[in-house]
Amino acid sequence: MPYEFKFPDIGEGLTEGEIVKWLVKEGDSIKEGQPLVEVETDKALAEIPSPRTGVVLKILGKEKEVIKVGQVIVVIGEKGEAVAAEPPSRPKSVGVVGELEEAPEEAPALPAKPPGEKPALVSEHAMATPAVRALAKELGVDVNKVAGTGPEGRVLEKDVRQAVEGKAKPAEPAEPEKKPAKVKKFDFYGYVDRIPLRGVRRSIAKAMVKSKYTAPHVTTMDEADVTDLWALRSKEKAKAEKRGIKLTILPFIIKAAIAGLVEHPYLNATLDDENEEVILKKYYNIGVAVDTPEGLMVPVVKNAKDKSIFQLAEELTQLSEKAKNRTIDLADLKGGSFTISNYGAVGGLQGTPIINHPEVAILGVGKIKELPVVRDGKIEIRKIIFLSLSFDHRVVDGAEAVRFLNTVIERLEDPNLVLLEG
Repeated sequence: MPYEFKFPDIGEGLTEGEIVKWLVKEGDSIKEGQPLVEVETDKALAEIPSPRTGVVLKILGKEKEVIKVGQVIVVIGEKGEAVAAEPPSRPKSVGVVGELEEAPEEAPALPAKPPGEKPALVSEHAMATPAVRALAKELGVDVNKVAGTGPEGRVLEKDVRQAVEGKAKPAEPAEPEKKPAKVKKFDFYGYVDRIPLRGVRRSIAKAMVKSKYTAPHVTTMDEADVTDLWALRSKEKAKAEKRGIKLTILPFIIKAAIAGLVEHPYLNATLDDENEEVILKKYYNIGVAVDTPEGLMVPVVKNAKDKSIFQLAEELTQLSEKAKNRTIDLADLKGGSFTISNYGAVGGLQGTPIINHPEVAILGVGKIKELPVVRDGKIEIRKIIFLSLSFDHRVVDGAEAVRFLNTVIERLEDPNLVLLEG
C-alpha cells in the first residue's frame, strides 16, 4: 500500500518550511534514511530523510513552495503501485515521534443555547494582561468579545491575533473559478521587479513583526574608550593566528556583556506573559547577528561564560562560516538568552536594534572611531566604540538598563577585568 509521507516537525515549535530543492524525482528507487528533499526551516537548511525503502510514486510539493507540518509531500511505495487521485488535503498533527489522532470532521451538534446567552469563556470584563489589552487596542479588537483559551478563560495574545485573522477573512459566497490574474511588471512610474518574500527574509519579517508588536522597545546609547582593549587585542592577535584563530574585538564584548548580565540578571531573561512570570536564565547563551547573502542570522554561542577569549573567537568563526554557507544546524540558531548585533563591522555607528524575541534585550555595537577626548585636562586621540542597548520595558526599567551598560563599559575600558573573570 502506498505510504504518504508528511512533513514532520523537525524543530521545537516548527509549523512550516519552504522546499528549496528535491533530491529525488518520481520513479527513483530510494532507501530508508536517504535524503529526499532540502527544506528551509527558521533560517536553517535541513535534509529530510526517507522514512522507508521503496519507489517515489508521487511528489506533491514544488520547489519554493511553503509547506505546513503534517502536509503530505511525497508518496512512497512499490514500483507500479497506483496512487490515490487526491491524497488527504487536511494534514493530521504530527511530530518527530509520530502522528496524533484528530477529531472527526463533524462534531456532534450541541444543544441550542437560549437567545442572548454569551459563548463560553467570553465576558463583559475579560481577563487579560495589560500587554494583551494593548495589543487588542492596537489591532482594533474588543478584548471583551474575544473567547479566551487561557486558564480560567484568560484572553491570550494568540486569541487576539486569531480574532483579527477571523475578522480579516469573512466568509464569502462561492464564486466561479477565475483565471490567475496577470501580474504587472510596471506601476504608474515605471518598470518594477516582484520578489517573493521567501526563505530567510520571510523568517526575518515574521520575527521582527512579532518582536515589535509584543515588546515595548526602548533604546539607550553610550560610548566606551577601547584604546587599551585594542592594544591588548593587537598583542594577542599574533598568538591567535598561530593557532588558526581569527581574533576580533567581539569575544571581549561578549565577555563584557556577560559580566553585565551576571550583575543585572533581568536582562538575561524572558517574560512568560501567559503566567505573568519573569524567567531569569541561569545560563549565558549569547546570540551574535551574522550578515549573510540570504539575510540576517543569529547563531548562538552556548555556555559562553565558561569559554575563554580564544575559544569564543574560534567558535564565532565556525558559526559565522556555517551561517554564510547555509550548513548551520537549526539547534545552533536556538536557545539564546541575550543577543549582540555588531553592525559596526560593516561601518554602522549607532542604531536601535530590534530585540530577538523572546529575549528582553539586545546590545548593538557600532564601529570604533578615533576621536579627540579630554583626559586629565589634555586632548588625546582615543579609540571610541558606540553602544546601543534596546530592552523590553515590561521587564527592564531605564535605570537598570543604564547600569547594565555601565558595567559593560567598565569591562571594555579596563580589559584586565575581563581577563580576570575568565
